[in-house]
Amino acid sequence: MSLQPAEQAALGTIDPAAMLAQVESWCAVNSGSRNLAGLEATATLLAEAFAALGDVQALEPAEASQMRADGEVVPLQHGRNLHLVVRPQAPTRVLLTGHYDTVFPADHPFQSLHWREPGVLNAPGAADMKGGIAILLAALKALEASPWAADLGYEVVLNSDEEVSSPGSAPLLMECARRVDAGLTFEPSLPDGTLAGARPGSGNFALHVAGRAAHAGREPEKGRNAVLAAADLGLRLAALVAPDLKVNVARIEGGGPNNVVPDSAVLRVNMRPSTPEAEARALASLDAAVAAVSAGREVSIHRHGSFGRPPKPLDANQLRLFELVKATGADLGLGIGWRDAGGVCDGNNLAATGLAVVDTLGARGGAIHSADEYLLVESLKERAELAALLLMRMAQSGFRRRS
Repeated sequence: MSLQPAEQAALGTIDPAAMLAQVESWCAVNSGSRNLAGLEATATLLAEAFAALGDVQALEPAEASQMRADGEVVPLQHGRNLHLVVRPQAPTRVLLTGHYDTVFPADHPFQSLHWREPGVLNAPGAADMKGGIAILLAALKALEASPWAADLGYEVVLNSDEEVSSPGSAPLLMECARRVDAGLTFEPSLPDGTLAGARPGSGNFALHVAGRAAHAGREPEKGRNAVLAAADLGLRLAALVAPDLKVNVARIEGGGPNNVVPDSAVLRVNMRPSTPEAEARALASLDAAVAAVSAGREVSIHRHGSFGRPPKPLDANQLRLFELVKATGADLGLGIGWRDAGGVCDGNNLAATGLAVVDTLGARGGAIHSADEYLLVESLKERAELAALLLMRMAQSGFRRRS
């Protein structure tokens, strides 16, 4: 299927220079996930940019909490999430998502932009994913310039906490996902344009061990060593690793003077199951390990956390949207492929509602989550054209959610 004149005309409205200017402006503001002031400043810039499409709402995040190193669970504040709804009564509806937080806090040394070479921009969040947000916006503006705009409605969610597993935005994302026909998320693709296919789930857990303090020389037998219990628990969890489950024992916090049996420790663990069955097994095994260590070492253990990202298998429902992206890319001269990924994103949460989701429609780039992060600038126009044409094709074909 070749491009229709009306499709070509709509794609011709995409302005790569304007997109690059947006990326540079947004990347100049630090929006680390915990930098509430920087997140608010970025949200203001984004709301102004997206106001050209409709009424942008800045919504308060859901309540969230974290466990401190002493085991106390305290509230954790996140930034506001932007939400836009256009043509909710259209026959086909799409959810487009992006995150404006980055992994670089306000005190991180990586704060500035520079050109590694012509066409390669090194900047915090350039690829992950302020470049993706610029692509999302340009694609929607191109759709609005097409004759098929009336046939496609959409919702946009730009969240502030994706890099920390979206605790404050997941309820909004899943609410929106349940009422649309497809999901498009603008995480960066690989440098060659390859998309992420299946993704594992991810759960982050903090486990507080409460033991009993005692003098390490006079009567250590009266103590119950929380650090040893945390280490025992960590070893048991590490032993759960299987082809369908990854476990990373990340940190033990606790202890004190050498002459005191430690009475408090926190173990932090990440678990990544590739299937729902593996997730259920991991949770049951975690509970069993907690019970065994609690009983065997005479300590109490309190668990905080959950599987915030469900597994995202590449099933038939997902493949039909991937195939449409591939066919659309072919008409633009782009070879679109995909492969399983080890990372997770908001696409996991959207797919858990039964929604077909492609979650790497953003810029081509690499070295994300490092000071070497880069954006291939030519991909801004390329991926905006792909997303815009995809939206037009979905409107023309009447793409529908599978029940």
